[in-house]
Amino acid sequence: MFRIKLLAAMLSVYVAMAEELSFFKAESPAPKIEEKKLDWPPEEISKTNLELPSTSKTLTVSASIYHPEPSQTDSTPYITADGSRINKRDPKKHRWIAVSRDLHTRWGGDISFGDSLWVTGISDELDGLYIVRDVMNQRIHKQIDLLVGKRDRIMGFWRNVQIAKLEQD
Repeated sequence: MFRIKLLAAMLSVYVAMAEELSFFKAESPAPKIEEKKLDWPPEEISKTNLELPSTSKTLTVSASIYHPEPSQTDSTPYITADGSRINKRDPKKHRWIAVSRDLHTRWGGDISFGDSLWVTGISDELDGLYIVRDVMNQRIHKQIDLLVGKRDRIMGFWRNVQIAKLEQD
């Protein structure tokens, strides 16, 4: 009797692991979406000559970086304010940004979650396109925070950084 119970327990563990590793995954009822890889940045724009789009309204803000850890965020450092999940191994690859609350639409600004911002005035490595996924503490005004990982070894605070909201087509 003991052998049968042991065998049943081992079988249930095996089935649970197989389901977890998607061995028994059924075809999803959701329609398949064709993904196209975008070439970004465009080849005709060099890293050293990044410029703001000429059609957008620009803002001058300060910029800093932040790491996804409880001392710099809240108790859920790998979840942004809009619910996006941060890659723990390489947070910088997302190119996500946090904006101060005075810039966000929820508190009377012009920038919303998911908006694309063109950032210049920091460095060749950090200038470029970012997506708004987070907001900063209410004591901070006219500032952006770039998401990077601890291993990236990037620190700094920059003034007179230009940001422009890219219009959605």
